[in-house]
Amino acid sequence: MASRTDSKRAAGVPVAKPAVIPVIQERAVVKKRVVETGRVRIRKNVREYEEHVDIPHVHEEVRVERVPVDQFVETAPQVRTEGDVTIIPVVEERYVMEKRLVLVEELHVRRERHETHRPEVVRVLKEEVEVDRLPPGGVDDDVAVAAPPATAKRRAAKTR
Repeated sequence: MASRTDSKRAAGVPVAKPAVIPVIQERAVVKKRVVETGRVRIRKNVREYEEHVDIPHVHEEVRVERVPVDQFVETAPQVRTEGDVTIIPVVEERYVMEKRLVLVEELHVRRERHETHRPEVVRVLKEEVEVDRLPPGGVDDDVAVAAPPATAKRRAAKTR
């Protein structure tokens, strides 16, 4: 069985070649590079200054109050605490027809706390940091520093 193309060839009819159409596709290649848009110079200074501070000064005092009791007791009472008062019994022996223990007095010891404030002047340190923006390419330390971009933009807006 002869194909159509073979029969056209035999008849002397020119046969067209199939057309080849190339399909092209472009691809985007993204690369990045570092571009210097400016530099910064940072300086840190330590400054010493005086500051007024209120320093609390606390001291405690003990106040002893003698309370006469003059009572006969069988045994010496123990030291005791009532609230913020410590009570210390003081005894002595007395001769009566018989020897008995007499509670002569009690010492009531109270602790008192006093706080006063004394303003003082103290030296403190504080760090301050300066950041200067420099144009691209850098600037020597001896050359004046260019104005920061915000200032340059404000100046440009005023001249328009």
